[in-house]
Amino acid sequence: MTHEHSQGGHSGHTHRHDHASTGNDTDPVCGMTVKPDSPYRVIHAGHEYRFCSAKCQGKFETDPARYLAPETSQPSTEPAPVPGTEYTCPMHPEIRQIGPGTCPKCGMTLEPVMPGLEDEDNPELADFRRRFWWTLPLTVIVTAIAMSGGVFDPMLGAARPWVELALATPVVLWSGWPFFVRCAQSIGNRSPNMWTLIGLGVGAAYLYSVVATVAPEVFPASFRMGEHVAVYFEAAAVIISLTLLGQVLELKARSETGAAIKALLGLAPKTARRIRADGTEEDIPLTHVHPGDRLRIRPGEKVPVDGSVAEGESAVDESMLTGEPIPVTKRPGDKVIGATLNTSGALVMVAEKIGAQTMLSQIVQMVAQAQRSRAPMQRLADVVAGWFVIVVVLIALTTFVVWGLFGPQPSWAYGLINAVAVLIIACPCALGLATPMSVMVATGKAATQGVLFRDAAAIESLRKVDTLIVDKTGTLTEGRPAFHSVVAAPGGTEADVLRIAASLDQGSEHPLAQAIVSEARERGLALSTPDTFESSSGIGVRGTVDGQRVVLGNTALMDDERIDWRGLAERAEALRLEGASVMYLAAEGVLVGLIAVADPIKASTPEALDALRASGLRIIMATGDGLTTARAVGARLGIDEVYGEVKPADKNELVGKLQAEGHIVAMAGDGINDAPALARANVGIAMGTGTDVAMNSAHLTLVKGDLRGIATARSISVATVRNMHQNLVFAFLYNAAGVPIAAGVLYPAFGLLLSPLIAALAMSFSSASVVGNALRLGRKRI
Repeated sequence: MTHEHSQGGHSGHTHRHDHASTGNDTDPVCGMTVKPDSPYRVIHAGHEYRFCSAKCQGKFETDPARYLAPETSQPSTEPAPVPGTEYTCPMHPEIRQIGPGTCPKCGMTLEPVMPGLEDEDNPELADFRRRFWWTLPLTVIVTAIAMSGGVFDPMLGAARPWVELALATPVVLWSGWPFFVRCAQSIGNRSPNMWTLIGLGVGAAYLYSVVATVAPEVFPASFRMGEHVAVYFEAAAVIISLTLLGQVLELKARSETGAAIKALLGLAPKTARRIRADGTEEDIPLTHVHPGDRLRIRPGEKVPVDGSVAEGESAVDESMLTGEPIPVTKRPGDKVIGATLNTSGALVMVAEKIGAQTMLSQIVQMVAQAQRSRAPMQRLADVVAGWFVIVVVLIALTTFVVWGLFGPQPSWAYGLINAVAVLIIACPCALGLATPMSVMVATGKAATQGVLFRDAAAIESLRKVDTLIVDKTGTLTEGRPAFHSVVAAPGGTEADVLRIAASLDQGSEHPLAQAIVSEARERGLALSTPDTFESSSGIGVRGTVDGQRVVLGNTALMDDERIDWRGLAERAEALRLEGASVMYLAAEGVLVGLIAVADPIKASTPEALDALRASGLRIIMATGDGLTTARAVGARLGIDEVYGEVKPADKNELVGKLQAEGHIVAMAGDGINDAPALARANVGIAMGTGTDVAMNSAHLTLVKGDLRGIATARSISVATVRNMHQNLVFAFLYNAAGVPIAAGVLYPAFGLLLSPLIAALAMSFSSASVVGNALRLGRKRI
């Protein structure tokens, strides 16, 4: 197998020896099959190893041991994976471990930090489901006997408590065993939680009932109902069954919060079609793609990795990553994003970013990181939950004593059953899950619309922003200069001015020069090759074209060359007022014309600004461009507050000044010069089309680089915080009302008591309802 990568500096290390081959035609670095005549070979420890390319050969020579243990066929184009999946607690993201388990703080089932693409059941969910269904018939029977009002007494007689014991024991000791284990762990870790309450409540009801069945004579009259000591096997069994049901519902709902990441992971194609150096093609696994590989993308196929178009033209649907519904036409030189869909024509691309470097991988990492972050709003719930279990246990003990001493007969039986109800109805998990579930769903929802939040604090803060500072270049505008117009001096022609300027600029890689050259070629002008070329940084270029000395640049360059430019000064100022940058052209010391280049405003910018103003935001533009150009762009967009010729430090100071005035400030930018202001702002917003420095400094990234994403992100922020409030209010009210009712505060006035069965039902559905409410965010239209 051949590969288009050259041997480079490794050729001197490749020798043909008669040593025995390893007998393995597999590249030990990437795992690809290698033909026997491959020129990429290395002799190591008396064995010959063959490689598909010079790159793989170089990696092997750097560290042979890495690729020879434990087996030579291990692909290594990606970093070696950590053995086992890392799991974390949704309520306590600081808890991390390899493999599944339970949280030592809250006892909650851990879940993968990064959900896998395989849609397999959580093993704990499968276990709880099995325990629930196997013992549900026993729970139903023991409950029917207990609640029958003596219907079964003629049949069972004195054996009734023993029958209930036999039916309830498998439910409590087998189905409920995981709950007792978690209860013991919570006590051992000194982290009281929901399982502490369930373990104490069920354990008290079951053990009391066992003693009442085996040795009823040890109980005084205040425990007896008629001639028998009351037993509560049905309460223990029902609590276990309903808790299992609640856990099944909650685990199922929680698994849906990772649906967004799974959907993103599912976007990536599994293979790529690589074009070999000899022009033939092969399908290879995505992990075997190298930067620089030429890949063919046929109509209907997904772009395998990030890169640029080398050949062809086609419309590419990027909606799965950017939220933009209209396919974007791609031509040679345009960037393409891995996992987007090629719709119509065939393309040949050059791979540039692979593996964890691709935009899809970065999006997945950002979403996963944001989902595991803590919202500031959760702090109150954390404080309450920290004391909650201790308070509930004290209330349960108080309930038992007060009922035993002052309640109606059998007073201590009433006291026990009400104390159990208090322990069971309390649910600290509802408090703990109130905001994490909303954050997980919201970040996934936002990612599907091209909006990436860095953490939960950014979601919570964005809705409070009242002032938005925007950079011009690359944020309001395309960031790619385009030809605007050409003006000839009296006696000349526009075509001559453009031809001379473009001929000179062929030697420059500056974006302004490229815009001029591109326009000349589109007009079909015959360009000359410059004899000399010299760039004067910041003011223009000089050179010789067709034997003439030519200069192209601003007024400073004209002054250096002692060229009178004032004849076109009025026209130049008019062009600047339209937002264009102006360059004067002179030949042999005489002004021949001027060329205007403008950075076009993004088509989506006016609509985005209208939406942001409608939401109450104050818009300020701050740019490094000249003040005249900046004001012209501001006037076209209806931005009244404009700052021009602003340095990076000035943007940073502007953010600080507005914050000192009491404003909540967001800063949107795409360049390295924006990074300090992005980091200082309450919410820094980076354009995904900008630099990595800007995106790393920001709290929010717009994948498409479209300001309309800010309005979308703001709507998501408002909806998410409202959802958090709903969850917290429900959790607080549920516990504030449920615990006193279970304790019996309604009994003196209304004669009402809360059965442990009803308490268990309410507790089981409280956490599930919080998760269910959070999942509504995923279905909400933004």
